[in-house]
Amino acid sequence: MKSAIRLLLIPFLLSAMATSASESSSAEVEAGFEVIFDGTGFEGWEQSGNWILEEDGSMFRRDKGGSIIFRKFPVPDDFELRFEWKVGEKSNSGIYYRPTQYEYQILANDGHPNGRNPRTSAASLYYGIAPSHDATKPPGEWNTGRIVGKGTVIQHWLNGEKVISFDYTDPDYAEHVELLKKRGGDLTKRGAHLSLQDHGDPVWFRNIRIRELKPEDEIDPGFVQPAALTEEQLAAEKKHIEAILKRKAKAKG
Repeated sequence: MKSAIRLLLIPFLLSAMATSASESSSAEVEAGFEVIFDGTGFEGWEQSGNWILEEDGSMFRRDKGGSIIFRKFPVPDDFELRFEWKVGEKSNSGIYYRPTQYEYQILANDGHPNGRNPRTSAASLYYGIAPSHDATKPPGEWNTGRIVGKGTVIQHWLNGEKVISFDYTDPDYAEHVELLKKRGGDLTKRGAHLSLQDHGDPVWFRNIRIRELKPEDEIDPGFVQPAALTEEQLAAEKKHIEAILKRKAKAKG
């Protein structure tokens, strides 16, 4: 009897899941989202052949060869990007969505050195601002990501949680903006093509959608407090930044 009940429930559950996905997709289309990667091909993307399609509708970085870049159109000045990602053990990657050092960090926090500093952990604005907390799933499991940029406000979301939200003109975030500048970041820049980083590690992306935000489009209000760094983390970070500045000075001659 229980087996019969389970068999009766399976079509119902599958139907409910399909309806939910359909409703979500319809809502996104109505909101203005465009699917730029649906798992069926690489139309609009530029790469050297080191990214391949997987059976689950994802793209996989299988070999060295560089980042994969969406060339069909640049990221709008005001936008919302939604995507899914997963990594292997100790893997590192990133999503570059505006010129210079606008990077949504993709990382296996446990086991990778970058996971030791919140400002270089998953969903951070890499080496600029830390997420409020670690909301990642273990390596091998899919995470949902979301990036919102409107005016001078930047938001990073991870698995449905808003982990970064700040206005880069707010004096309270001056320290973070200055740290990013030392790496070469300029938060006023716009017009980059979306780039998914090849950092030499296994990483997968799928279901990538983007929309241009209009002036009347509202974004989730409220800013988020970045995770605090320990004295040990701050000391290691200072040493790393000093090394970056020395390399830059040497390059200038």
